[in-house]
Amino acid sequence: MSSVFRMLRWIAFFALLACIAICAVAATTSIRGAYIDESGSLVIEYSDGREQTLGTVVGADGVDGKDGADGIDGIDGKDGVGTGGAQTSLVDATTRGMRSAVSVVSTFKKSASSDEYYSAGAGVIYQLNKTTGSAFLITNHHVVYDEESYTADGISHSISVYLYGAEYTDYAIPASYVGGSSYYDIAVLYVQGCDALKTDMPMAISVADSDRITLGEAAIAIGNAEGHGLAATSGVVSVDSEHITLSGDDHTTRVIRVDTPINHGNSGGGLYNSRGELIGIVNAKTVSSDVDNIAYAIPSNVAVAVARNILDNCFGTSETSVMRPLLGVTITTASTKAIYDAEDKRVYIVEEIVIHSVNEGTPVSGMLQEGDIFVSIACGDRVLPVTRQYHVIDFMLDVRLGDTVSFIVRRGTEELTYSVTITADMITPY
Repeated sequence: MSSVFRMLRWIAFFALLACIAICAVAATTSIRGAYIDESGSLVIEYSDGREQTLGTVVGADGVDGKDGADGIDGIDGKDGVGTGGAQTSLVDATTRGMRSAVSVVSTFKKSASSDEYYSAGAGVIYQLNKTTGSAFLITNHHVVYDEESYTADGISHSISVYLYGAEYTDYAIPASYVGGSSYYDIAVLYVQGCDALKTDMPMAISVADSDRITLGEAAIAIGNAEGHGLAATSGVVSVDSEHITLSGDDHTTRVIRVDTPINHGNSGGGLYNSRGELIGIVNAKTVSSDVDNIAYAIPSNVAVAVARNILDNCFGTSETSVMRPLLGVTITTASTKAIYDAEDKRVYIVEEIVIHSVNEGTPVSGMLQEGDIFVSIACGDRVLPVTRQYHVIDFMLDVRLGDTVSFIVRRGTEELTYSVTITADMITPY
């Protein structure tokens, strides 16, 4: 039987053990170029002379692109609405993803005087200011962390990021660590005063609502595969939300499961839909001789909420942790079913979430009761109907000290509303 384990770093001679592996790798070569061959396949050229074919990206039998109205090249309809039409959207989505992608190389030492070693992964541009050439980036925490590092917090003492097409040492962009969470496996990096970020090529991610993804939806992964530079693979969403446990962890992690090929070095890279919108941050895969293409990504709603939390609590301060309020209740799923949404012609899972227990002495202990069914949760102008168990937990990532959180619960035949103001003793670092 295979076992679950966490990969904190990948170095040149690190042996692959088994099962769910986090995908960071030591960087060795870079992407030299890319072209589309006669069969319509996208081919990536590496600096060591290797070529990698990523599969067909344009069709050869477009129907009506001759006049250039529907074809990309405007010459002979090669990329019209025929075979090439659907694949063209995949290229467009991948292009958007590449523009928001970075490769990440973290440098570590086991002591101040020891030799350096490296970890390679990827990241996405979360916020971008082209005027100043500054950006906040999202990656995995394990890409920039190693428990054997001599630094007090285990974070790399030197982090560099690279844009697509400029993945060489001369183009390294220094990045600083803002904060992160090993619990959520998300970290935020900061880049400032970078001329390359002022150009037309880089762009910030567009974020999709990961609560609305469904089985079969396109899942394009862009990451620093094998440390050879940014590369793309594609597949579909296999499971919209599930929990996995990585060895060394004392908690489960909520993820999206995809059949997209994921390789060491993809960690921290974006997972995109057919519109080039971020639906997740790649963080793990299943490695086993009897398993094909089972990979995982942190849902975009979680990754971005964690990033917002880090920026609000850590940027410009000495704090480096996610700060999440706890209500003092335990919830469980009372029932679950799938429903068909006729408007968008998709199937979604809907759960009934019930309070299993309430901790004594907490601010909600005189309000919420065992057996109450969550209807909705609100803070400020944001109101979220509670239809999945993770809604209540994830919602609290965007709640801050002093905020008032309101709940509507169903108790018997009544719907009751309660509110609680978040105090310092309710907040826990993660």
